[in-house]
Amino acid sequence: MSRPIHSAPLRRGTAAACAALLFVALAPGTATGADPTPAPPPSPSATTPSASGDTGLAGLDPRITEIMRKPDYRNAQWGLLQTDPDSGRVVHSLFPEQFFIPGSTAKLISVSGPWHTLGADHRFVTPLYAVGARDGATLTGDLDLVAQGDLTMGGRTRPDGTVAYTDLDHTYANDFPGATLTPENPLAGIDQLARQVRDSGITRVDGDVIVDSRLFVPDPELVPTPTPLIINDNLIDLTTTPGDRPGADAQLDWRPKVAPYEVTSAVKTVAAGKPTAVTVTATDGGTRIRLTGTIAADSAPLLRTSPIGDPAAFGRVALIEALERAGVHVTADPSGPNPVGRLPRDYDGRPRVAAYTSPPYAQYAKLILKVSHNLGANLGICLLAVTAKSDQCPAGFPVLADFLDEAGVDREQAQLMDGRGGNPADRATPQVLVQMLAYWQRTPDARLFREALPILGVDGLLAENCRSCPARGKVFAKTGAAVGGDALNDRLAVGAITIAGYLDKGGGRFDTFYAGVNGASTPGADPTEVLAITNDLALIAAYLQESP
Repeated sequence: MSRPIHSAPLRRGTAAACAALLFVALAPGTATGADPTPAPPPSPSATTPSASGDTGLAGLDPRITEIMRKPDYRNAQWGLLQTDPDSGRVVHSLFPEQFFIPGSTAKLISVSGPWHTLGADHRFVTPLYAVGARDGATLTGDLDLVAQGDLTMGGRTRPDGTVAYTDLDHTYANDFPGATLTPENPLAGIDQLARQVRDSGITRVDGDVIVDSRLFVPDPELVPTPTPLIINDNLIDLTTTPGDRPGADAQLDWRPKVAPYEVTSAVKTVAAGKPTAVTVTATDGGTRIRLTGTIAADSAPLLRTSPIGDPAAFGRVALIEALERAGVHVTADPSGPNPVGRLPRDYDGRPRVAAYTSPPYAQYAKLILKVSHNLGANLGICLLAVTAKSDQCPAGFPVLADFLDEAGVDREQAQLMDGRGGNPADRATPQVLVQMLAYWQRTPDARLFREALPILGVDGLLAENCRSCPARGKVFAKTGAAVGGDALNDRLAVGAITIAGYLDKGGGRFDTFYAGVNGASTPGADPTEVLAITNDLALIAAYLQESP
């Protein structure tokens, strides 16, 4: 794979993106035939188990110990835990109760909470109410869309009701080349609502369209910040394609096309092999987007995104335009503000003229886990708050805590300030993540949860790993990373590379496991050097699966 991590100059935003995504950039590896160079032993010793449950390196596959003994890790700390949940036996253990930076393995916890609390079959129903007086086909009043925290609003829903994703999601397009779009219409849910209004007999609205976003208050401490109404992950997708010759204007397409958003491009095509560098700038609250730079003539289409500044206002205009397409005329100015002052206190007695029903939550959880969807992971915290009848997202954490207590997961072995695993304060021990994984094996959703994780060599962020090794298709695991810059030494500081999930050992046995390294660094500032570390973690997972 050739999906480098941008580092020159090193940026905070890039480090945040790396916290979720590094494994997608791994070159395909094989778990057989590796020949690491022997090196001095690391700090853990191959001794008998300690009081904390350490077994050291004793009994580990030699290929794993050779990885851990590489000189690259002389200042790093390894953690490892493998258990057989059926018997409770600890197979391998290395600092199981020590805090490690989790990266996106924290999503194993933050997704589990909503999955349990809402239920795998929970569907979000987003209603549209007629508030006013109706005379035949005319509504004198407003149409109020009451946002319910639906993550995709139909924008990824396939005809069979499953949620579509690509191995490298568009939410990472600004940080990693190679991101692609799903083919589904990002306005699908909005269009469906508009058609239902027309089917209800309404063809004219003498009033306004309002998005009611009172479900919860967006919390800027959660980055990216969830909102009650989310369309296309609150992003505008911008696809640049080379022109027919060097010097020609590049071609531009973008979606979803909603006024007053306007997109222009000054990107030029350059000769094959020349640099591709496209910059996106947004002004006027994000509604004026301009692309500049160059794209090589032999380049594949390049995807970039720009944030939607006001998701509620965007949704209002999108719905007005969809109503017009469906044959419903709205007299209000589409470019006006979202008039929340007109909202009623509640909707008791108001006729519901349309509703969009989402796929089941398990499908959304699969999306979040397969592609490491940060917005969806943070949204789960806010949705937990709503179950506690609060509109403040931090109120979701006590709900999550209660679930962990009920699940027998020692939550004092985790520290979370968000759902994505990207806050600098986030920590988790190998033991707490393995406990979380073991919990699901005792539930009816065991297989559903396991198969929602990336599968080694098959899909999600592990799709391109180990495609030819014996462990392909037999490791189900969430990955995580936290990478920043080390300006002092002109290199990258690798806070963490982690992986946790299930090992298919055959005969219906699925061992739970965690492997991670904290405090590593690269020899230089070339971001591709991080890939050697991520590849080591993927290989360790493969070797654990292969070992008897």
